[in-house]
Amino acid sequence: MKTLSAVEADRHRSNQHEFDGVSRLRAMLGDDDKRNIPAVFIYLNDDDPEPLREEGFLSWYDARRAHPTRTEYRLYFPDTVVSDNATEGDLLIIAQRPDGTLMVIIAEGESTVANQLLWLFGVGEAKLPGFSVKGELEADQVRLEFASRLILEEIGVVVEQVDENYLDQMLERFGGRFPTTREFSDYARGTLGDIDLTADPDAAVLALMEREEVLFRTMERHLIGDRLQGGFAEVDDFLKLSLSVQNRRKSRAGSALENHLEHLFGLLGLKCDRTPVTEGKAKPDFLFPGTAAYQDAAFPAELLTMLGVKSTCKDRWRQVLAEADRIADKHLLTLEPSISTNQTDEMQQRRLQLVLPRGLHETFTASQQGWLMPVSDLVALVRDRQARAGL
Repeated sequence: MKTLSAVEADRHRSNQHEFDGVSRLRAMLGDDDKRNIPAVFIYLNDDDPEPLREEGFLSWYDARRAHPTRTEYRLYFPDTVVSDNATEGDLLIIAQRPDGTLMVIIAEGESTVANQLLWLFGVGEAKLPGFSVKGELEADQVRLEFASRLILEEIGVVVEQVDENYLDQMLERFGGRFPTTREFSDYARGTLGDIDLTADPDAAVLALMEREEVLFRTMERHLIGDRLQGGFAEVDDFLKLSLSVQNRRKSRAGSALENHLEHLFGLLGLKCDRTPVTEGKAKPDFLFPGTAAYQDAAFPAELLTMLGVKSTCKDRWRQVLAEADRIADKHLLTLEPSISTNQTDEMQQRRLQLVLPRGLHETFTASQQGWLMPVSDLVALVRDRQARAGL
């Protein structure tokens, strides 16, 4: 991985279509005189919900192959929709998959998704002019946990996560169909057994989401697999199915997080309303101690707490700022790892406190970690305000 230079990113400044500083890639790509390597090109930024993607190839060759003693390896790339969007300062990652094909990932410079990729691959930062190269990744470097899977799926790498032990039970319970998100969240919690979720709220949130994710993917794989086996009369039918799968995953993840938080807050004795109306059409995800207190002008505003919830927030965190006008300092709980310092700095300026399970704090920089709020601290804050209000 490396940072793209102007000559690599700007097609008007150079027609060479080559990545610079490739000598260190020989350990990965070999010493062949010339070969074309199939590759998928991906462009990511924080603004677009879906990555840009195009199939193509990279040409790896020795420009001095006729010279008896010298070598000069180069890596040629074609014009793609990805290269058209690349700019100086973007993060470039070239990853070799087990089948020998390559993934060429370009992420907007200093973006959240670029930070996430650097954390995932265990690299602090990429520097010009040459590549920072890592060999085969060790198990402790690619942590296949909740945060890692979110990032991997962003770049199109699906991590298989199923638990067939519960499949028959789920099919019988839900009649071979997808249940409502609340029904499925209730079911997922029941499979965890008699554990004390209140002992560690941070670990509880991750455990609940991890459990539901595995069970949902198990059921989805079975139900969607049956549909795929049946085939499609028209291409549009397949596209509709694909879109419905993606939409279901996204909407379910956000709803599941809210479902589990609502349950956890109840167990912890926190008084709150879920998606109440505050002003106009504004509906914060959680309002503590509730709507009645919020609407009571005599209730001290400093004892009110609002919490926005977004499983992944990207630029959508600003939506929370327009909810609950009486509350100046707002809170947002997310599972998004490695949010950029530009974003967190702006959150602080806008008086928005970011809340994440403590296990995700390590994906942020040391300076950011000092500001992040764990779920347990949010619980303590709300409890203190309830006590001061005599509730």
